[in-house]
Amino acid sequence: MDSHGPARIVALCNQKGGVGKTTTTINLGAAIAEYGRRVLLVDFDPQGALSVGLGRLDPRELDLTVYNLLMQRDVTVEDVLIKTDVDGLDLIPSNIDLSAAEVQLVGEVAREHMLSRALRPVIDDYDVVLIDCQPSLGLLTVNALTAADGVIVPLECEFFALRGVALLMDTIQKVQERLNERLVIDGFLGTMYDPRTLHAREVLATIIDGFGDKVYGTVINRTVRFPDATVAGEPITRFDSSSAGANAYRELAKEVLARWPISGHDV
Repeated sequence: MDSHGPARIVALCNQKGGVGKTTTTINLGAAIAEYGRRVLLVDFDPQGALSVGLGRLDPRELDLTVYNLLMQRDVTVEDVLIKTDVDGLDLIPSNIDLSAAEVQLVGEVAREHMLSRALRPVIDDYDVVLIDCQPSLGLLTVNALTAADGVIVPLECEFFALRGVALLMDTIQKVQERLNERLVIDGFLGTMYDPRTLHAREVLATIIDGFGDKVYGTVINRTVRFPDATVAGEPITRFDSSSAGANAYRELAKEVLARWPISGHDV
């Protein structure tokens, strides 16, 4: 692929923690990059798990992060951008400093649009931007949704995962109405699925029943290979390229790209 951009911006969002948002952001991003797209990952969680899991970075030692990009006028995307070991995959890192932004943004004019403004200069350099949101529906997540064209909602295949979805949908609808008319839900992704248990199968059936064709056909099974890859600081597609987990994210990447209104290029 010779030409790139303008990027489709996608927020991976769920206010429940531990549902596979960061794992999906890393591995979906790497899989999309394998198909020749240029991908930018934005770590928008003060815990910095994406930065650790992708770049073997120590977030505490980073001088410039997405926090500086948001809050300091003289900091540009190029200042904070980190090239990863994966071809075509770049990272805007985060650390605990970002937790202060939630409070500091309250007093800013057009505070919901800060991330959108910060990313604008590089939109034409990438095909896809994936934003890993923190597990909350606060101002940072609203910023991500305001910047995004679409939302991917990872849902753990267990009962409690469904309880917060109505609140999330309400937040997305409010952002659509008040801040970002183009925002759509790209899809719901079943994660941490264990096909051996009746419970997981029932929850997945409930998700499909509730959201129909918005649910991706690809389901991400529970496996120890994902934590192992995170510790190694690599996507599963590199850490264990022939594993079922790696192939699942490749299938998801195909599905995600095929669903977008203008994919531009076939996978």
